[in-house]
Amino acid sequence: MATSERIFVQAIRGYGARHGIDVDVRAGGWLIAMRRGEMRRFAFGYDIGLNGAIAHRLANDKSATSEALSLAGVPCIPHHLLLNPKLGEKVVGPAWREAMLELLRANPQGVVLKPNEGTSGRSVFKVTTAAELDHAVDEVFSMSTGLVISPYVAIEEEVRVILLDDAPLIVYSKQRGNDWRHNLDAGAKPVLLEEGGVRTACVKLAVDAARAIGIIFASIDVVRVDGAWRVLEINSGVMMEALAKLHPKLVQATYDAALDRVFGRS
Repeated sequence: MATSERIFVQAIRGYGARHGIDVDVRAGGWLIAMRRGEMRRFAFGYDIGLNGAIAHRLANDKSATSEALSLAGVPCIPHHLLLNPKLGEKVVGPAWREAMLELLRANPQGVVLKPNEGTSGRSVFKVTTAAELDHAVDEVFSMSTGLVISPYVAIEEEVRVILLDDAPLIVYSKQRGNDWRHNLDAGAKPVLLEEGGVRTACVKLAVDAARAIGIIFASIDVVRVDGAWRVLEINSGVMMEALAKLHPKLVQATYDAALDRVFGRS
């Protein structure tokens, strides 16, 4: 096994070896075909294949997630969608920049811009001026058809809950380093949460969020702002590369549980 392979790929290989499942890794590890007899399943990126198409698309779209959670009454950080003007005025409208400036004016503490889909903390900008806004917009629109703008909030604590069928398999906080972001790729450290009030509150909120969009297997980020917990985002692809360096057995067991569900094992 190549040591450069992602933990996600290694976990699927290990599960396949123990359960008689053929694992065929393609496209540099981003497409994985799994076969047992006549049963064939796929994993793509960090998505193990359990979630329905609509739940998957909602989770991968930060604006859509925010709207769906708001409709369900689940506290969340708002994400306002703005489309790339290269899509044309008929799609975007003529006042797209003014709409961004209005959001900035409404949030004098600053706003956060990021692509509407994906990123893992990349191309995320905190801006407080129109000049910073224009620079961030140019950067994000150079690689994305849509961006989202959120009010900048002072996050007191961020917790990730990994759920399978509403059951919390892993719950950990992200201990921020020198960066203002809590992304693990930006240097934050995962610390498992013990049983207690914080863990209970985060799990309940994560379950509410998962039910709101009908997702089965997901990692859900919740944040504490002014003492209250809110959902930041939902991830349909469950990535545990950083956590696996500290808790490899726990990560393997979590992927095993999800793969049991994929292959109909109890």
